[in-house]
Amino acid sequence: MNKMLYMIMSVAVTLFICSSIFYSFQLESSQANIITVKGSDSMVILGQKWAEEYMKKNRDAIQVTGGGSGIGIATLINDQTHLANTSRPINKRELRRISYQGSKLIEIKTAIDALFVYVNINNRVESISFSQLNSIYRRKIVNWKQVGGNNMSITVYGRENTSSTYEFFKDHILNKKDFAQSVQTLPGKAAIVNAVSKDVTGIGYGGKAYAEGAKVLAIKKDDNSNPYRPSDENIHSTKYPLTRYLYIYTTDDNLKKYPEIKKYIKWILSSEGKKIVRRVVYYPLRK
Repeated sequence: MNKMLYMIMSVAVTLFICSSIFYSFQLESSQANIITVKGSDSMVILGQKWAEEYMKKNRDAIQVTGGGSGIGIATLINDQTHLANTSRPINKRELRRISYQGSKLIEIKTAIDALFVYVNINNRVESISFSQLNSIYRRKIVNWKQVGGNNMSITVYGRENTSSTYEFFKDHILNKKDFAQSVQTLPGKAAIVNAVSKDVTGIGYGGKAYAEGAKVLAIKKDDNSNPYRPSDENIHSTKYPLTRYLYIYTTDDNLKKYPEIKKYIKWILSSEGKKIVRRVVYYPLRK
């Protein structure tokens, strides 16, 4: 009797293990054509539009989420996403981390973004320089009349310090220093534009895709240079000083394991992908 019971239990355990392995294989197979994309909040709208258009003609499923460029790269390093969208180049520390794992990083430039400086549409200021922006965000300039505007205090809005847009602004405008503590940090560019559009004293920054409802200022690299508006020509010629590339990062392992990823990236860089870039009001690469 004990021997028979032992045999029955052995068969049951074997069947359970086999079914678990089969289920695991099914799960892996069902997820094989899901491309996960994570990273820059600046690129969420663009990434989602790319995915939507691509999936109309292809069976691969694409999941796009934000969280910031740093989060995207971290999840790529930890093998938790296939693609990382970033609005900045990868830094040395992140590159070392992925190199330690034996992976080769693949960098793809996808488009150009321009950082816009927003004010309320009723603000009479038309242009502003790097040094003036520095003084505003460091709270050394606190009244609009100090930069040619009306006699009213300046309310300053910025991004949280986990944002790559914050890092871009900090590197180019603040000389790698932090904002003054009185700067009101908001969780996204849409929130900044919304705040500025309702606040005649407000100033903020973000991308072109979020500029509706606010006035965009021309930018001067220094107080003696000419101001340039963020037109297509000024951005591609780099006359407009606040421009940056938008990147996709992946690894050589991902490209080898998942041919659908290579196919998707090729589509993004095609004329069809560039149409989406224009539609989302970024700037497609000319080459």
